[in-house]
Amino acid sequence: MTHAPVLVVVDHQDGLPTGPATEVLTAARGLGGPVAAVWLGAAAPGDAARAELGRFGVGTVHVPELDGLAPQLAPVATEAVAAVVAHSAPRAVLLVSTYAGKELAAGLAVALGSGAVVDADGVERRADGTLAAGKTVFGASWQTVCTVTRGTPVVALRPTAVAAEPAAQATDPDVVTVPVTFSERARAVTVVERTEHPRSGRVPLTEAQTVVVGGRGTEGDFTAVEELAELLGGAVGATRDVTDEGWREHSEQVGQTGVTVAPRLYIGVGVSGAVHHTVGMQASQTIVAVNTDPEAPIFEIADFGVVGDAAEVLPQAIEAIRRHRGA
Repeated sequence: MTHAPVLVVVDHQDGLPTGPATEVLTAARGLGGPVAAVWLGAAAPGDAARAELGRFGVGTVHVPELDGLAPQLAPVATEAVAAVVAHSAPRAVLLVSTYAGKELAAGLAVALGSGAVVDADGVERRADGTLAAGKTVFGASWQTVCTVTRGTPVVALRPTAVAAEPAAQATDPDVVTVPVTFSERARAVTVVERTEHPRSGRVPLTEAQTVVVGGRGTEGDFTAVEELAELLGGAVGATRDVTDEGWREHSEQVGQTGVTVAPRLYIGVGVSGAVHHTVGMQASQTIVAVNTDPEAPIFEIADFGVVGDAAEVLPQAIEAIRRHRGA
């Protein structure tokens, strides 16, 4: 077995690794051998972050010296991670398949002369030591297996693809500072101000293990949809019809012209199942549909379907869940 580490670019927020980052760390451990991390930020990870990284089996945390540059800029992040790759010689680089993660994966593959697989839903080590990444394509109708044939593979795993599991034995990670010589391209842009979108306190839509989506059948009333999502610790989504009507924000739209989700549980409420929506959720592990129309297309892909009025079905479901939890 090779002793070269698997290198994980760790997304972090408020000084701690994000949920999807811990999922990727879990996937990295499953490949065998040591796991190392890249921490992109103005400062090295604090004690709480180091402890959390150690809980997921990280042996070494590499902190590139950014020289005051913003890691949110793709050229800066790319050159910083490439410097860590040159320093640590990993057998693969894993990261979270966010918009920024995909951009970083592509730039890093070019810099390393290798290849990238984004939106992967799994990665495994083959008997010959190579890595294979699974990926659903064509609206989740095909399952493919991708390999990188030269150089250091770069694989971006989509959120919720892997269940985050702490290591059997926590580690005490070493923190190693890595010098970086940035190009003129990386220094060409200066970030003078950055404002984060306000957070609602609920898990982001693309990271949620449970997603409750409301369609036109809700007639704009998302009260029960919100209540069910909160009860299940999930996120609220919407169809294009709903956002076109102005009932919900476009940021909640799931589908071809919105975001793609693949939660462990998807619940469609008053969702017909038009193809422009299903291409964005068909990779969900379990699909539940509630619709008054027994011929609605969503029932063709649903694992469990309820023909009925959501205004009647959802309150009963909410009450049953609360009763079960209180038992």
